[in-house]
Amino acid sequence: MNLAVFASGRGSNFSAIVKAIKQRKIKAKLQILVCDQPQAPVIKRAQASGVQVVLVRRQDFSSRLDFEAAVTQRLKYYEIDLIILAGFMRLLSPDFVKRYRNRVINIHPSLLPAFKGASAIKDALNAGVDFTGVTVHFIDEEVDHGPVILQQKIKISPKDTLASLEKRIHILEHKLYPQAINLVINGKRKPFSQGSKTPSL
Repeated sequence: MNLAVFASGRGSNFSAIVKAIKQRKIKAKLQILVCDQPQAPVIKRAQASGVQVVLVRRQDFSSRLDFEAAVTQRLKYYEIDLIILAGFMRLLSPDFVKRYRNRVINIHPSLLPAFKGASAIKDALNAGVDFTGVTVHFIDEEVDHGPVILQQKIKISPKDTLASLEKRIHILEHKLYPQAINLVINGKRKPFSQGSKTPSL
């Protein structure tokens, strides 16, 4: 199976996926990194790992439709079977989602449907809840929504700061994402109604 990782930032989840593939915990080939930010540190991580970088800058295209058409062309060229979103800071259009239905997965630093959005860790800490966590899910046309593949909880300590909670969330992400990808590749997690019981470790 051929994988593409979409990322716009540091790329720590990208590195966790590369490591899992090298350790044969994910039996697939990471064909390409798709990145929209030429200065993103994830590009250097990909180059160091021998992964082909596909840089597609949004400002080079007159519309999101043209931007996504260019991305789709690259996905077809590299015969991508599964798209892995790892900090890709662009919303995908409903048309793109429909084209790759059940072939795009995402990781989010909360127990969805709680705390959607870009500041999920901070929002959970400020809300004073006892637990937060990490969710890996198939995407659909809504933001931070779609059938759950795996979720795992983290207890929030009264001593937690934003930095300490972020660190623990990221450690959990690096463990959970490769596990979820492997389940999808092996056909052990398939899309189901989000109202169904959530799989967890």
